[in-house]
Amino acid sequence: MLKKVIAMLLCAVMVIALVGCGKEKRQPIKLTLSTEDAEAILAAAGIMLPDAETAPGANTTVKFFAWYDPFQNYSEDEIINTGYFTFQEKYGGEMEFIETTYSERNNDLANLVLSSSSPDFAPAGTSNGATFPMSCIKGMYQPIDQWIDYTDPLWADMAEAAEYFALGDKHFAIVTDLTYKDVIPYNRRVIDEWGFDDPAELYANDEWTWDVYVEMCMEFSDPDEDRFALDGWYVVNSLVEESTGIYLIDKDENGKFFSNLDDPTIEVAENLIYDLVRNDCCYYEGTNYWANRNNAEYGAGIKDGLCLFWPCDRSGFTHPVEEINNVWGDIEAGELMFAPLPRYQDGDGIYYLNASPTGYMICSGATNPEGVALLSACDRFKILDPTVVSIDRKQLKEIYKWTDEMLEMHDTCNRIVAENPRMFYTGDLPTGIQDIYNTFDWNIRRSGASSTWAQLKEQHREAFDYYIDELNAMIDEYEATGQVTE
Repeated sequence: MLKKVIAMLLCAVMVIALVGCGKEKRQPIKLTLSTEDAEAILAAAGIMLPDAETAPGANTTVKFFAWYDPFQNYSEDEIINTGYFTFQEKYGGEMEFIETTYSERNNDLANLVLSSSSPDFAPAGTSNGATFPMSCIKGMYQPIDQWIDYTDPLWADMAEAAEYFALGDKHFAIVTDLTYKDVIPYNRRVIDEWGFDDPAELYANDEWTWDVYVEMCMEFSDPDEDRFALDGWYVVNSLVEESTGIYLIDKDENGKFFSNLDDPTIEVAENLIYDLVRNDCCYYEGTNYWANRNNAEYGAGIKDGLCLFWPCDRSGFTHPVEEINNVWGDIEAGELMFAPLPRYQDGDGIYYLNASPTGYMICSGATNPEGVALLSACDRFKILDPTVVSIDRKQLKEIYKWTDEMLEMHDTCNRIVAENPRMFYTGDLPTGIQDIYNTFDWNIRRSGASSTWAQLKEQHREAFDYYIDELNAMIDEYEATGQVTE
């Protein structure tokens, strides 16, 4: 709702930031509008930053722990008026980067916490880079409710997503934004050559369903011609969990986890994957079902009409124009397009997309949580800043050559995520659960459909349920004592 209000305000204010007007080549501006300008716009929607003179955390340094630095590494065409810019310019704040590696991030953080040398904050994440729930119940992160109020207009749109990172009434993540994860990119020329209806148009008519998706895949695929409708790492997840809105492991309102192995919609989706694999719709090489075309290059085969759909998030098709044209098709000619994931035709009528959150976790033992909260508020503010939003869109259109239809679909997919936030509970689960989950995720496709879904779930059901019960017992122990003994 707040974003709609801001969009209306933007139209009224008509904030325009361009450089090179009248020149043949236009570039996005390095935006450095004053904080006061943005505050005046957003205040009409009740969205305000703290007063610079009295804000807790002002004029301090926050220590950021991660395997990458999103605050200070900018290329020449990127916007510098970020939340960190406001944190520096308005509040006199600074950031100290404490570097780790992706593979050692958990061990390194645990050692820092145990040695009373904790950093202040780290990235919040799901799936790869996940930080919930095990890292929380093991004491690596602390609840953020003392510093972040999800009823405040600045944060209200993130309140539902924040429940993903909650145990009981304690929230562990400062969620600054959500965007969509996997969608269905494709080449319109190839779709037209095959006489298929355009997926984006099918979605607009509420006709983009699993049965249409599977029918296209079956008709297109022919391994003798090296044509496989589907390729990439996300073929299974995108259909089975993301498009159903139902996850194999989920969490109830009390913070306890449960299994969805017997959910009937999951069963339909898993059986569709089985049929797609058995009918040679998923790329493989000989008996190697782990293979992906061109070493898993995103979009491989799409331009050449050898692959129909390469499910992935937008980073997979947001590259320099020459790279896109070589792999996906002529973007300036309108060949590249994407649609949401198809919906289950016998389901609840809702299109679901998995959400990718951005935000932070406050580390246990942090010495400056107020500074983290202030920087996070600056980040959230800039995500809503209508001028920054307009420049982000300008960059997609003028640098990456996204068409107006792609930008409209971008808005549509973000709306789908905002209306029904869904996120994976994987990546930071106990090893036993994670191993079985990975078996469910990969087995049917990567084994060449050597097992059915019924066989697979019965083989692992007992162990899966046991490990979930064990996880819930750890959560109970954490809630009762504030720590977990392993």
